[in-house]
Amino acid sequence: MKETGLRNGAHGVEKFGFKDLAAVHWNLPAEQLYEYALAANEGHVVEGGAFCAETGIHTGRSPKDKFVVCDEQTERTIWWDKNGKLSPQQFDVLLNDFLEHAKGKQLFAQDLYGGAYPKYRIKARVFTELAWHSLFIRSLLIRPERKDLAAYVPDFTILCLPTFKADPKRHGVRSETVVALNLTKRMILIGGSFYAGEMKKSVFTTLNYYLPAESVMPMHCSANVGPDGDVALFFGLSGTGKTTLSADPNRTLIGDDEHGWGPHGVFNFEGGCYAKCIKLSREAEPEIYDATLRFGSVLENVVFDPETRLVDFDDESKTENTRSAYPLEFIPNASRTGRAGMPKNLVMLTADAFGVMPPIAKLTPAQAMYHFLSGYTAKVAGTEKGLVGVQPEFSTCFGAPFLPRHPTVYGNLLRELIAVHDVDCWLVNTGWTAGKYGVGRRMPIKVTRKLLTAALDGSLRNAKFRTDPYFGFSVPTQVAGIEPHLLHPFKTWQNKSEFDKTARELVAMFQKNFVQFETHVDADVRDAQPEVRIAAE
Repeated sequence: MKETGLRNGAHGVEKFGFKDLAAVHWNLPAEQLYEYALAANEGHVVEGGAFCAETGIHTGRSPKDKFVVCDEQTERTIWWDKNGKLSPQQFDVLLNDFLEHAKGKQLFAQDLYGGAYPKYRIKARVFTELAWHSLFIRSLLIRPERKDLAAYVPDFTILCLPTFKADPKRHGVRSETVVALNLTKRMILIGGSFYAGEMKKSVFTTLNYYLPAESVMPMHCSANVGPDGDVALFFGLSGTGKTTLSADPNRTLIGDDEHGWGPHGVFNFEGGCYAKCIKLSREAEPEIYDATLRFGSVLENVVFDPETRLVDFDDESKTENTRSAYPLEFIPNASRTGRAGMPKNLVMLTADAFGVMPPIAKLTPAQAMYHFLSGYTAKVAGTEKGLVGVQPEFSTCFGAPFLPRHPTVYGNLLRELIAVHDVDCWLVNTGWTAGKYGVGRRMPIKVTRKLLTAALDGSLRNAKFRTDPYFGFSVPTQVAGIEPHLLHPFKTWQNKSEFDKTARELVAMFQKNFVQFETHVDADVRDAQPEVRIAAE
């Protein structure tokens, strides 16, 4: 077997069970991974030097194909309502078939960290079948110093073989695609999907399992810090603005997607960013745009001209979920340590396509826990196959697919941290105003940024607030530089009775969704749910 690159001499491929591999390439830098990827026709180099690949039928994650091994360690700790089960025996059969499939192949190995704070990080060794997958995960996780690689021993091993096809009957899974986590053996197997995001989210899921026991809150959020050390967290589902709003030129970016909040403050889980880039423009998001087109960045399913290699970020013919992955240092004002102090502000982002939520609202701690457990946003036609009109999406803790434990484990931990550190909590609507999707317009990003600036610099604390009659939270009545009617969604709609009807419908959706948590939370959280308190405004 041929081996290249820098590896740990005492902990090689045989420890995982590999046999008869053609080659293993250890910890190759971007330049060499480009060469291997291009030689194997895995993708193309586009404008600016980024590597562009296609992911085939899987242009996003496959949450229904994720399974956790149920054994003595996990039987009573996993949230089985949302995590598929595999027996230890089924996993062993799957693992043996993965190893058999790997025979004769060349693999690419990266030794990486998940977590910028040494005490709470995991050492993740990632074997990939494709060179561009190795480039991707090398950009997304934290890269150790070269001098530390010789002594590196992994805590967890991920094997990603997209050409492997699972057998539902033999392996106890749902389809030919599988993401299998064995938390006892500390292994993750990914097969049947070329979508690279499965690897990064598997590391996130693993940290979500282990960190609560260490009194560390794992969070699906972006984070930044101001010149005075004031940290802000931005929770939100895909498309709500986590990456965009945290990339603020006046604040230092800690990270765009996954963080921990522990006794020493906030720390990034990753060493890179994974940005949606549909309709990306230099004018609206200059830092992300420039990072996306650099050598070393990886684009997924982005359309480009085969002759000029110029990309077209507006073209969603392959998928609306086009993506860009790049190292954190590609953002000029990014943190070099990935660590910061205690949060001062917590922002929950929702893209309300029903158009009835205000652009910003102040939350009490009980309301914050309610909306955290609800994890609301809305999906619109075109974002998913077969989706028509507007549909609500409630993804608890703003990341249900990545939660191995019950949501209240994370909700209670977050509420405790908010109380101890006196954190201001806000709900921000980056969705629609003046009508629902198809009638109204998207909330101007300049308005959102101005409101967030007022929240983060403390000036919004001194504003006058009204109580929203539908959702019960506090909404500012006037903010300098913002058109007053934008703060009052009812006034932006031409058809007032339609607004009232739509708002009442959304309130009912919140109430129906929260029934699953009612017996797990205190009375003040139950009382924080939206409820129409008066007749139409």
